[in-house]
Amino acid sequence: MKAGVVHAKYDIRYEEIEKPQPKEGEVLIKVKYTGICGSDVPRVNGDACHFFPNVLGHEFSGVVEEIGEGVTSLKAGDRVAGVPLVPCMKCEDCQKGDYSLCKHYSFIGSRQFGSFAEYVVVPERNAVKFEEEVSFEQGALFEPATVALHGLERVDFTGGKNVAILGGGTVGLLVMQWAKIFGAKQVIVFDISPERLKLAKHLGATGGINTLDDDFIKQAMDATDGKGFDYIYETAGNTITMKMAFKLAANKAKVCFVGTPTKELTFTVDEWENINRKEFTLTGSWMSYSAPFPGHEWELTANYFKTGQLKIDDSFIFKKVPLSEIASAFEMYKTPGTVKGKILIDSEK
Repeated sequence: MKAGVVHAKYDIRYEEIEKPQPKEGEVLIKVKYTGICGSDVPRVNGDACHFFPNVLGHEFSGVVEEIGEGVTSLKAGDRVAGVPLVPCMKCEDCQKGDYSLCKHYSFIGSRQFGSFAEYVVVPERNAVKFEEEVSFEQGALFEPATVALHGLERVDFTGGKNVAILGGGTVGLLVMQWAKIFGAKQVIVFDISPERLKLAKHLGATGGINTLDDDFIKQAMDATDGKGFDYIYETAGNTITMKMAFKLAANKAKVCFVGTPTKELTFTVDEWENINRKEFTLTGSWMSYSAPFPGHEWELTANYFKTGQLKIDDSFIFKKVPLSEIASAFEMYKTPGTVKGKILIDSEK
């Protein structure tokens, strides 16, 4: 089969490799689309790849082509989304259903070959069926959608409140939509890109605030009658937005850091004292799983894509790039600001 194989930093090649075969308890998936995740970029354009040669890709959809011995919940022809985490199922965290916290896990598309290929093999439980009403493009976005829902639920979310989303990227726009689905009073997205803020409103955000505006804090306070936001989700992994969350928090707010930081983060005494003076709750979120594996996050994503309440349209997708041209997709990430949305790799081209 053909695959995009990483051989070294900046070196991903479209080439022939052996087609995998499903073993007992596994299924072979003919891949349709795979999204390029932010975590894939440093694995190709940096030093984060676990080994060489490697086949990345963990946000994917496709059709079951063959099942291994003992597989009962899937059959050839099923439309599925890939679940990348392969937990050990034996450690204390797995026994509690905290699969994201497993320290002995594997991961499809980083620690074992993934879906930047024509075919990928996964354990039976790592393929989630979806209906005809759900497109394969949407299927490739199950994984970030479940990350977003897991983040929303890391705090005790209830409807009727003011919500701030810091960062208008893929996960941020999905957290925004989940907050709307579950009854937020208003959801305002904060970003520096007018295009992303426009897209946020197109997808259902109550409003968008450009943090490059000199008066953006005043705009935020005006939108909440001077109280600040009840829920704040930082999705950019940026030191600026992480500190911004402390300013925007209302008294007794709940703040969740969903984004993955890439730089050292320090707070002044005045900045940190917001936790004391406002008595807000701060937590983090990691991946997207609950018991029974892979969890209700995946079940709800399939449902709300089917109903149309969770929206992904052409405006969400920056480009569809043929697998044969995968190297060109990663070239785009070398110039900051070039990629303005999700890139999907089309494994059938």
